[in-house]
Amino acid sequence: MIMPSRIEHDAFGPVEIPSDRYWGAQTQRALGLFEIGEERFPTVLTRAFGLQKRAAAQANVQCGVLAQEIASAIEKAAIELHEGRWDDHFPLTIWQTGSGTQTNMNANEVIANRANELFGQPLGTKNPVHPNDHVNRSQSSNDSFPTVMHVAAAIELRGRLRPALEELRSALAERSHAFADVVKVARTHLMDAVPMTMGQTFETFERQLSNALARIDDALPRLLILPQGGTAAGTGLNAPEGFDTFFCAALADVTGLSFVPSAHKFEGMAAHDALVELSGALNTIATSLLKIANDIRLLASGPRCGLGELLIPDDGLTSSIMPGKRNPTIAEVLVQACFQVIGNHQTVTLANASGNFELNVAKPVLVYNLLQSLRVLADSVSIFARRLVRGIEVNREQLASNVDRSLLAVTALNPILGYDRVAQITARAFRDRVTPREAAVALGFLDGDEYDRLVDPAALAAGSASKR
Repeated sequence: MIMPSRIEHDAFGPVEIPSDRYWGAQTQRALGLFEIGEERFPTVLTRAFGLQKRAAAQANVQCGVLAQEIASAIEKAAIELHEGRWDDHFPLTIWQTGSGTQTNMNANEVIANRANELFGQPLGTKNPVHPNDHVNRSQSSNDSFPTVMHVAAAIELRGRLRPALEELRSALAERSHAFADVVKVARTHLMDAVPMTMGQTFETFERQLSNALARIDDALPRLLILPQGGTAAGTGLNAPEGFDTFFCAALADVTGLSFVPSAHKFEGMAAHDALVELSGALNTIATSLLKIANDIRLLASGPRCGLGELLIPDDGLTSSIMPGKRNPTIAEVLVQACFQVIGNHQTVTLANASGNFELNVAKPVLVYNLLQSLRVLADSVSIFARRLVRGIEVNREQLASNVDRSLLAVTALNPILGYDRVAQITARAFRDRVTPREAAVALGFLDGDEYDRLVDPAALAAGSASKR
């Protein structure tokens, strides 16, 4: 079956395009040239182009270089793009020119064709709205694409990742309070240590999440500095005076984010240090989440032959061969997401280092990996909080048994008996398989009542360090 098509022209001649597609000649040429992979930009990036083109049209009107009638049609098409109406009209993979030129032109062409349609013209006419002369006016791919990178990252950070981290912090805080009086044995080097509470374990996790939120908050202000207005190389060639200021004001008005123009647009186009900084924060957060997820997995291991100190909620899934087996699937999902984020950071780091003179030429792969990190981290964190952490309970019987049998609570006797005599107690208890209390009494160092007064696990868990 032959698909109907139309002919469009660009600087290199005629191009055949499926008749129902809103992209144009440059996008179609790129489709035939870059037949690489299947990785496509997430819709948050392509929709951010709708915000960027709308703000550019408004700024051009304020600068007196674009007629209001043309700008209004561009704005309407750009709003539709931002709302997701034209998601299916961005067919390119991320494997394209390092400046992102083809995706910028894809946005220009879709908006121009839709704007012309609003004027009653057929697709491909470029009249009265031209993709380069009007939609791309006062812009270059070299400043527009990094601007969209910042916009998309800021939207995902504020609207998706931050709420997810807040949700997890809240869930951990609730569990910390719920388990505040539950004494357990701490572990260092994977071995038994002194008493603490399960509440303190979860309070530690909560503190890591508080630090995670601080890290992304620290990175956000530099995401809000945009290179738009630098055009081809950073000089602002063909951009009217005031365009960058008008652009950022229009973008801030619609997003609620305080975007400001970069005072040195060369830097914002040649390097993407702000995005690497954000990726570095995500990398750090991923390591925190790995620690939390793995600790919970280990503390919940069992139910009969593991530590069995935590009880995690049943997710309804099981083994394909072992009937009724329950696995910590949600924690394992988070762990895998963290692995991806850590790997993505390496790609983002190398991509940022791939700038030559006035232009970074690895923008597509950089932003693809950064946006994936933001998305998978946010989604997995939210599920982890909602479907696992909020339902965690403690196995009080197992914890009490561990505390009763613990050897190292006698560390509290160091100031009274001295290190060497306390070492004799632990050695005797371990050798004879008795409790430290029984060993201390047998050695004649203390009587039972003295031991109970001096070695109270709950009191030891509430030591001076936890009161600071």
